[in-house]
Amino acid sequence: MSYRTRPASLNDAPAITELLNEVDRIEIGHPETDPHTVERDLKNPETDLERDSWLAFDGDRLVAYGLLWDESGGERIDVDHYVLPDHQRAGELLLDDMEARAVEKARENGASRAVVHLHLNVEPTLDTALIEKRGWSTVRRYHVLRRPLDPATDVAPTPPAGVRLRSCAEEADRLRLHELYQASFAEHFDFQPRSYTQWLHDIGAERADWSLAWIVSTDDLGDVGFLFSRNDRESMGWIRSLGVLSPARGRGLGGLLLEHAFAEFAARGRDTVGLGVDTANSTGAPQLYGRNGMTVHYAVDTWEVVLHG
Repeated sequence: MSYRTRPASLNDAPAITELLNEVDRIEIGHPETDPHTVERDLKNPETDLERDSWLAFDGDRLVAYGLLWDESGGERIDVDHYVLPDHQRAGELLLDDMEARAVEKARENGASRAVVHLHLNVEPTLDTALIEKRGWSTVRRYHVLRRPLDPATDVAPTPPAGVRLRSCAEEADRLRLHELYQASFAEHFDFQPRSYTQWLHDIGAERADWSLAWIVSTDDLGDVGFLFSRNDRESMGWIRSLGVLSPARGRGLGGLLLEHAFAEFAARGRDTVGLGVDTANSTGAPQLYGRNGMTVHYAVDTWEVVLHG
């Protein structure tokens, strides 16, 4: 079978969304990809669509899609790759081009090698034997968790004495949230420092509802944590990130932020909330989420390959 390949454009967003939702149905049972998420990825200022995106067609049908971006400015390169099960050869063709471009991109950054990461469902539509023989291996596992919501029981908690929550209604608070994010995630696996402008793109700030972002502070330490969430996913409310600075951990502030977010989503009519977590997170995040009623929806592996030109 022969395939036609070409770069993607923003006009391809509907077809890419349809493909990703077909992959979702196979991997997790139902579609969870929203069009605006695909559009945001295609608009990534760190992606040159002519060189960093790939589509493969069987006739007129889109059967595989790849995207590359560079947050590190060095050797670390990220890629997305989606392929329908019966079109593995199309997936291989894209991998050939993606790996070559990753090496080229790393060289442009002055690096001697490319360390490439790809996130795949633990039971992906891609035949993982194809990437294992190319030198890829798993280096991390993440869980997507979810929790049902009930407005009768998920009510806003009262912060303890000396603790305050505030939403990020003002630009100064959004800048502060970014600082807290950078500080609290700095030692996490695969963390890449991001400027405020870069971070705004990462979170899709043009669609952000800042009333769903909160900072927690204490009398003795000041601002010590945050929770940033979004309500623009069709499938569920989504907690994008939660962090507490190390001096303030163990004081129940993460749980307070979670309970506050649960109550807010329940009040807005959501029946489910979700988030993603690194299963090897050393700050106790998986245990925190478990204590607060979150269970595994599905699992994702980070695959890595080190490429030399």
